[in-house]
Amino acid sequence: MARIVGMIATSHTPTIGFALDGKKQEDPVWKPIFEAYEPIKAWLKEKQPDVLFLIYNDHVTSFFFDHYSAFVLGVGEEWKVADEGGGYRKLPPVKGHSALARHIGKSLVADEFDMSFFQGKGLDHGCFSPLSVLLDHDDKGWPMPIIPLACGVLQFPVPSAARFYKLGQAIRTAVESYPEDLKVAVVATGGLSHQVHGERCGFNNPPWDAEFMRILENDPVALTRMTHAEHATLGGMESSEIVMWLLARGALSANVKKVHESYYLPSMTAIATMVFENQDTPMSAKVAEAHRAKMGEQLAGIEKLDGTYPFDLDRSVKYFRINEFLHELVVPEHRQAFMADPEALFEKWNLSDQERDLIRRRDWQGLIRYGAIFFVLEKLAAVVGVPNPAVYAAFRGMSLEDFLKTRNTQVVYSVGGNEAQGKIEAGEKKREPAE
Repeated sequence: MARIVGMIATSHTPTIGFALDGKKQEDPVWKPIFEAYEPIKAWLKEKQPDVLFLIYNDHVTSFFFDHYSAFVLGVGEEWKVADEGGGYRKLPPVKGHSALARHIGKSLVADEFDMSFFQGKGLDHGCFSPLSVLLDHDDKGWPMPIIPLACGVLQFPVPSAARFYKLGQAIRTAVESYPEDLKVAVVATGGLSHQVHGERCGFNNPPWDAEFMRILENDPVALTRMTHAEHATLGGMESSEIVMWLLARGALSANVKKVHESYYLPSMTAIATMVFENQDTPMSAKVAEAHRAKMGEQLAGIEKLDGTYPFDLDRSVKYFRINEFLHELVVPEHRQAFMADPEALFEKWNLSDQERDLIRRRDWQGLIRYGAIFFVLEKLAAVVGVPNPAVYAAFRGMSLEDFLKTRNTQVVYSVGGNEAQGKIEAGEKKREPAE
């Protein structure tokens, strides 16, 4: 089974990536940053983890306040660097470990954490700034995959420090119950003391940073008793990111072995690193099997329902491309391009031959069975002028007229909108018998 070998804690200030890209490794101002990561790189080389579970917060880059979640687990198969306004950093995409991520996601929901999940979004400096100095990389890629967990710490209310710690404990259960033999290193990013807004901008507190790191090692539960206001008083408002270090600490054993620590304050943000080795007792096979059974109990028996296709994380990841293609029909430019030249759009999106054929033939049943969710199919139906009941009839293998006879009222409709309404009404006129 999988196990957590240890934890890396690191700041994620963009100055780290700036210094690396500017080749400032020997500059006296920046050199201490790079020196602090050499022992961590050596530790990674010694432990040889198979995957990094990377905890970070997005800085209003890929996640905005039109939809902002507390805990968002990345379950995708690849992660690109995000453009934060200054253009893309010249970094290759990093692979995800989707299978383990999906297992963790199912486990966390089974343990009563109401998770959000994401795919297809870029990762900003919260992830790539520390990653680019932790792992050697080139144009061909990175030496190991990651699983990103984005934490919403910028818009209050934010879950308590205790909730972050409990999430870490649940992540440990999730990882250790994964049936494949994998070594996982947990990486916590963010912090330590800093404030980047308002009249208190530039606040730092090195003595508190040292005390925080000591408590994190020896008595992390004590940190869970503090409020966000208390953390901000000691470390500055943006130091609320330290709850992500606490989350990672919750994924480890009660006692840990500290093998590295560094601290450097060059400008606005304290750049600190720590490495803890896990001193865990592995989960037994019996307990792991019982937990996996718990993860599946809510859908147990669903396979007995004929003609029913639950849209789970596995289906979502495997068929993300076609669902995204159909979802984009909510964008006027995309649906106009689809109606004008669907073949060119298929090619641009690199859809498979099977996906193209299913869409061309409006094979509603085939699309559902393949992996599309109904709610993107009704968008396709609206674009091509097919009413929802006609899609339902196709699912049942019936004509529209025969299907309507099974309903209390014989009406046709779509998801709405002027374009769809006009197409549906035109179709209705064609179906009306001639006088």
